[in-house]
Amino acid sequence: MKRLIWDELDAAARRASLQRPAQTDSAERNVAVARLIAQVRADGDATLRALTRRYDGCELAELEVSAEEFDLAQASVAPPLRDAIAQARERIARFHAAAAPAAVRLETAPGVVCERVLRPLGRVGLYAPAGTAPLPSTVLMLAVPAQLAGCADIVLCTPANAAGQCDPVVLYTARLCGVTRVFKLGGAQAIAAMAYGTATVPRCDKLFGPGNAWVTEAKRQVASDAEGAAIDLPAGPSEVLVIADAAADAEFVAADLLSQAEHGGDSQVVLLTPSRQLLDAVESAVAMQLQELPRAGIARAALAHSRLIEVADLDQALAISNDYAPEHLILNVADARALLPEVCNAGSVFLGAWSPEAVGDYCSGTNHVLPTYGYARAWSGVSVASFQKQITVQELSPEGLRAIGPCARVLAEAEQLQAHERAVALRLARLGATGT
Repeated sequence: MKRLIWDELDAAARRASLQRPAQTDSAERNVAVARLIAQVRADGDATLRALTRRYDGCELAELEVSAEEFDLAQASVAPPLRDAIAQARERIARFHAAAAPAAVRLETAPGVVCERVLRPLGRVGLYAPAGTAPLPSTVLMLAVPAQLAGCADIVLCTPANAAGQCDPVVLYTARLCGVTRVFKLGGAQAIAAMAYGTATVPRCDKLFGPGNAWVTEAKRQVASDAEGAAIDLPAGPSEVLVIADAAADAEFVAADLLSQAEHGGDSQVVLLTPSRQLLDAVESAVAMQLQELPRAGIARAALAHSRLIEVADLDQALAISNDYAPEHLILNVADARALLPEVCNAGSVFLGAWSPEAVGDYCSGTNHVLPTYGYARAWSGVSVASFQKQITVQELSPEGLRAIGPCARVLAEAEQLQAHERAVALRLARLGATGT
């Protein structure tokens, strides 16, 4: 990890120090994804089988997971893991239910009633990767809010292994969350199948879930196509930024940095602290803990573009963090809650020494599908609202139109939209003629 002193950097060096790993905007890959999507649209299931054979190394007789496969998966999951998944699901459901949008009905003027009604998305497609490690936690984070939103049709794609089997824990989690339509598909082809539909895979209105650069590009392309599908949020490599004071436990900080670094070689971790002694201790702790990690190679690749930055004080650290807009922000300081009002840009915040980012990934109750790569400046993580449409309604009585009609006429005239003005004026004239 590169060490820096913020006050010794000029503006250009500061920008460079916070530069995320470049997302290779490969023109060649983009063209390849477009071609793959076109093939899936043209040849459907046949193309899906061919691509699965090519990329996943397995021959699929059936694309959809059978009831028997669900049963076998459930039987293979150890009871302690089943219990942990159930506990996580319950906490995620409690939090997301409490945070869900509510319907609104309000009289904004006498006789003028405005409402917001909620409607679930019709069919949603979830994607659970299985690249370097399967992610049953992603199934929880997507399926639970989809259920709470009232989505009647939820489908899931997740890659199969060389034997043509999906990860049993992913299947068990899906069934626990009420998702019974799972397809053995990964990569950009899974996104194309859910966006446009095939004879086997149903077309979805919106797609959710993380993935590699091919999945991300496929989501971008289908979202920009009027005949495609909406997507949850822009995605990039995972990241964490830690703000720590001199009292922070260096081993805790190092563990939090490494827990994010092991996600992928393109992940990024950043530590901001005014304590040079803590920087020394964290640097040593990272080196020691790294030796014990099975995914040390992946973590080392991420650490190569990560930063240990000495700042003047915590105020400066917060300003840097808000500019960086991290996916995950850990405030490992003595009075973490006192800093929370100053946090403007972050996907999810973890307060204090006893709140590791890992609990948010799994079971605290919040969602781990979050905006990355600086998108936290404008985007929020997945929630129940992500799976709903919010439709506004207005109803006016004659009294209501008399009350606000003149306001609408003045504004319409100011915009030189005579038909707008006339639509109100005709009604007001009719009311004047009838006296009602």
